[in-house]
Amino acid sequence: MKTQTDQNKDLAIDFRERMRGIMPLRQLMPETDCDLRGNSSCLISDLVTDSRRVSPGSLFFAFAGSRVDGNSHIQEAVDRGAAGIVTGEDHVDHSGVASLHVSDARKALARFARRYHGWPDKTLRVSGITGTNGKTTVTALSRHLMERSGRPVGLVGTVKYHLGDREIPSFKTTPESADLYAMLRSMLAAGCSEAVMEVSSHGIHQSRVNGLHLEVAAFLNLSRDHLDYHGTMEDYFSEKRRIFTGSNGSLPKVAVVNGDCPYGQRLLDEIPTQVRSITFGEGRNSDFRVRDISLSAEGSEFVLDCPEGSIVTRSPMLGRYNVMNIAASLAIVYSMGFSVSKVVHKVGTFDGVDGRMEPIERGQPYKVLVDYAHTPDALRNALGMLREFTHGKLHLVFGCGGDRDRGKRMEMTRVASAGADESWATSDNPRTEPQGDIFRDMRKGLPKRSKVNFVDDRRRAISLALDASENDDCLLIAGKGHEAFQEVQYTSIPFDDRLVADELLNAKSLGF
Repeated sequence: MKTQTDQNKDLAIDFRERMRGIMPLRQLMPETDCDLRGNSSCLISDLVTDSRRVSPGSLFFAFAGSRVDGNSHIQEAVDRGAAGIVTGEDHVDHSGVASLHVSDARKALARFARRYHGWPDKTLRVSGITGTNGKTTVTALSRHLMERSGRPVGLVGTVKYHLGDREIPSFKTTPESADLYAMLRSMLAAGCSEAVMEVSSHGIHQSRVNGLHLEVAAFLNLSRDHLDYHGTMEDYFSEKRRIFTGSNGSLPKVAVVNGDCPYGQRLLDEIPTQVRSITFGEGRNSDFRVRDISLSAEGSEFVLDCPEGSIVTRSPMLGRYNVMNIAASLAIVYSMGFSVSKVVHKVGTFDGVDGRMEPIERGQPYKVLVDYAHTPDALRNALGMLREFTHGKLHLVFGCGGDRDRGKRMEMTRVASAGADESWATSDNPRTEPQGDIFRDMRKGLPKRSKVNFVDDRRRAISLALDASENDDCLLIAGKGHEAFQEVQYTSIPFDDRLVADELLNAKSLGF
């Protein structure tokens, strides 16, 4: 069975097929760092990283992925009709096939893809948003603020890709460069002049955005996540800052930085002087300063001090962290040349993103919300915000992913114990790891007295949490948000928290 990622990627094949062109290999090759053996005049019709997707005319890039090393599938690519092979491993000749040896196959892919698709980032003005939490909301809100009648704005993010004239499900927060540049080219063809994208630390480290020209690079925050991949917070931060300092192969024109975040303050000291820096936050010296914040169950209101003056801003989105997301978005669109005073009213028409504090309503006398919070900091912020507006008890369903940062698990349990009246710990994409092993790590964060229940089955955990909820209570179902699947043993099992909660609420209302 294919994973959900593979299924979503299949849906994207149609646009890639339409974006294909034919180009001699010599026109794609960079001027340096490329040792060619074979015919440079061979015609290339596609750039491919998966040997299963090779067709006659493909240029196959072989590098190690998370589970598979493409170098072990070079012969398969040749057998399928690849016109050329690009690899960073020892040079091997293949009869009748152009073979290129490079120092880094991932960086080579980014350079080749940019050329193949006609350097779309030179024309399309792209904003790249990075940070641990808030990327999806800030990206979607920034797009919403920049859209004008007849002028679509492209988007690349965790939930969806908006390509101007069509929308497809996301298969990676930051796609491989071959897919990314095809998307940017598609946006231009659809009439977009701006695009916004989430830039993940994985995407930076794996050179998916190497050399990408960003009009604006935005840094939102940094807290514990992905340490199974990066190792330490310092390494995690080092990847994030690369898109600001030029070590990623290109400098942005403007850097938008959270001045309240300690890592943001460090970043400001490292950004080259030729990059204009704009800060946001509650600090007095922030260029986009938030003050006089009023929060309620209906949304937020605050004053934004910015280069255009003091502007009252209202939003239906909940929580202080969303106030910061709004400030970041307004700083981004200002940096893109838009007037804050002319677009700020649109903040009030943005309800949020699928799976981000999304309410589930079936006439029940308590609140049920589904959210993507899957880091200790995001969960702490979500619970803290809900506590302010919950008159009864605050309940929580949460979990920790398998094959990921084990150290995060006890922190998640500590946050749940401190922030909720009662919690149900359950499965959340266990992948190849036994659920019992995940629970064992999570229990290490339990205080002596804690109301955390451990339930293997996520549907049952949600059902038990609903049964425990009464008048004026609030139940937060956290961790998966918009996701419509559970990852178990390299397969995807359909599971959508929103649908499951709705079905259970309906059944309980009928007496089942």
